[in-house]
Amino acid sequence: MWRDPARDPEERADALLAEMTLEEKTAQLFGVWVGASAEGAEVAPHQHDMEEPVPLDDLLPHGIGQLTRPFGTTPVDPALGALSLLRTQRRIAGANRFGIPALAHEECLAGFAAWGATAYPVPLSWGATFHPALIQEMAAAIGRDLRAVGVHQGLAPVLDVVRDARWGRAEETIGEDPYLVGTIGTAYVRGLESAGVVATLKHFAGYSASRAGRNLAPVGMGPRERADVILPPFEMAVREGGVRSVMHAYTDTDGIPSAADEPLLTGLLRDTWGFGGTVVADYFGIAFLQTLHGVAGSLGEAAAAALTAGVDVELPTVKAFGAPLREALAHGLVPEAAVDRAVRRVLIQKVQLGLLDADWDPTPAALTGTAADTDTDAANLRGTVDLDTADNRDLARRVAEQAVVLLRNDGTLPLGPGRAPARIALIGPNADTPTAVLGCYSFPVHVGSQHPEVHAGIELPTLREALAAEFPDSEIVTASGTTVDGSGTDGFAEAAGLARDADLVIAALGDRAGLFGRGTSGEGCDTGSLALPGVQQQLLDTLLDAGTPLVVTLLAGRPYALGRAADEAAAVVQTFFPGEEGAVALASVLSGRVAPTGRLPVSVPRLTGAQPSTYLAPRLGHATEVSNIDPAPAFGFGHGLTYTTFDWSGLAVENEQADTGGEFALSCTVCNTGARRGTEVVQLYLHDPVASVVQPVQRLIGYVRLDLAPGEAAEVRVTVPADLASFTGRDGHRVVEPGELELRFSASSTDTRLTARVTLTGPVRTVDHRRRLHADFRVTQRQER
Repeated sequence: MWRDPARDPEERADALLAEMTLEEKTAQLFGVWVGASAEGAEVAPHQHDMEEPVPLDDLLPHGIGQLTRPFGTTPVDPALGALSLLRTQRRIAGANRFGIPALAHEECLAGFAAWGATAYPVPLSWGATFHPALIQEMAAAIGRDLRAVGVHQGLAPVLDVVRDARWGRAEETIGEDPYLVGTIGTAYVRGLESAGVVATLKHFAGYSASRAGRNLAPVGMGPRERADVILPPFEMAVREGGVRSVMHAYTDTDGIPSAADEPLLTGLLRDTWGFGGTVVADYFGIAFLQTLHGVAGSLGEAAAAALTAGVDVELPTVKAFGAPLREALAHGLVPEAAVDRAVRRVLIQKVQLGLLDADWDPTPAALTGTAADTDTDAANLRGTVDLDTADNRDLARRVAEQAVVLLRNDGTLPLGPGRAPARIALIGPNADTPTAVLGCYSFPVHVGSQHPEVHAGIELPTLREALAAEFPDSEIVTASGTTVDGSGTDGFAEAAGLARDADLVIAALGDRAGLFGRGTSGEGCDTGSLALPGVQQQLLDTLLDAGTPLVVTLLAGRPYALGRAADEAAAVVQTFFPGEEGAVALASVLSGRVAPTGRLPVSVPRLTGAQPSTYLAPRLGHATEVSNIDPAPAFGFGHGLTYTTFDWSGLAVENEQADTGGEFALSCTVCNTGARRGTEVVQLYLHDPVASVVQPVQRLIGYVRLDLAPGEAAEVRVTVPADLASFTGRDGHRVVEPGELELRFSASSTDTRLTARVTLTGPVRTVDHRRRLHADFRVTQRQER
């Protein structure tokens, strides 16, 4: 029965589950970390810092639930990696009595994390686009590449909301606003799932709220912040994205680790939101219940706690869910029914992926039609699978272009046509560094950095090369001035001399992505201050003092305070690790060949130490007369300039009152009053002046992109359900309260253009997970002149 694709997936899973022994069941609940063979042979267990490699031969007779990162562990040609995975799947299925293959997962945070695969912009750049449809298109392309070589699950997107930009993993997030994170993240889920790949939400929940921005640190967060800031993006992705997997967070909240939080993983996620997929462990997270959190005295106790809470699969490799789990079962620490519950979810997912069909074939699409079974043909496969196609690169470029944020411009930009300087001094540590455009989870940084003898696998034009191509008639002179995080200033004199002799200076500053302290941004690369790394601020001040017009460009993983440059530079252009086409995209925006359309997904601070803070601050989080520190940003969330001008007018409110179960309708008109086509992002914020609990001064509740030709106008009509005014009340329930509200049409969190004052009437209304999550935007475009 369980082989029959005509039957219901749940029925098939139940039939197989009834036939399995306990050891066969638990075998489906863990992964094995492997590395594909560079010669196309079967995968080998991965030797890594945290664990000894597992004895694969001992596990095979009972089956294996997952294969961890067969492509993302070592550099391997994609075709031979696909062959290696194919042969391994045949071995796994052939070794257990039911013929069950493994589910293979990979990282895909900035593209498929495999050698030779397209390196797309990092998630902070996705947020900067304010363009869910584009991110869905990108995710679908990533999913197709994963599926083509035999991968079933992608460990993305990250839906953590930035609470403190000093956190090294800020680059992996989509931004500091839960609505932006939710809409962009849900679009990514839809794209990945449309390709038949299981998307994985992470990290559930609260990882980004760690104290002082330290990785894997205690979380100082109350239940209201968790409910109103941290959880909404996950809820949206579960309700609207069709996501099939969730990864628990490493952190604890109020003393309860996420991996052992049954009210979170079962009560909220499943019983309330209706999630029906699998919950997977963040790597080694179950064992951390014993070693880091101290809530379990043994691996068996850790396994029992995680399984009871609702964790279904241990990743990356077997530790707690092997023999320790079976011992916990024998001692009555957890019932076998909990095992059956998890195994059933795993089997249903394998049914959905076609892995249990009678005609299942492990040959992936990329190898279909090849003679991939013979060793003699294996060598001929090398180079036949392209994971960085022209279409991929075009898509990576479009995302990168739309993520470039113009923060400041005194009219110096754009530089062409006819305005290109004769002599450009390109100065800074990221001027001529190929990997300066890549985030921590891109393959060349994440894995390739450990194999310096191997080519990156993709072409990575540097900013110098991109500028030379963009401005062929300009002389470009280059100096690094300093390193990204070094303390040396010996190069300052040369940099200053080049700057004085140039017609324009372009500073190339920012980060170096890395892991666990090997970079200035990335996992485990936290910072104590939002000053530019190393002595880059001193270099920047030196360039300002040279007196030549200065354009500051940032290739970074987080926002940084820029000191004097925020007010004195001719222009400031922000990118967040924009991927392999990022340097080309940045150069095209500088020239004006591409108009800037990006908006800040995170605030850029004015002070290096006025953190943690985001724009979602209550009144006491803003400047007051009783503190000498003004935490106002240099550039606020949602800010971004264009090369044209827009006029906002015609605010109309159809109904100024609605009951707490009703809705408001309002509209305005935006007109491009400049001389060139441009994009305006209309952002709608809600301000609640009086509430029963402290609220942020304002919060984003909707947005829409308008692409307008010169003289073209658009009427933006929006229907706002009262549900969007809801928040977690004093009793822990989400409520909509009567009272006055402001609905603000804004160009950013610091630039309100039109304000509608409306009133909710009637009784306090309690809402739940069935509430409406979106305002309805309708745009009508017309030519004004």
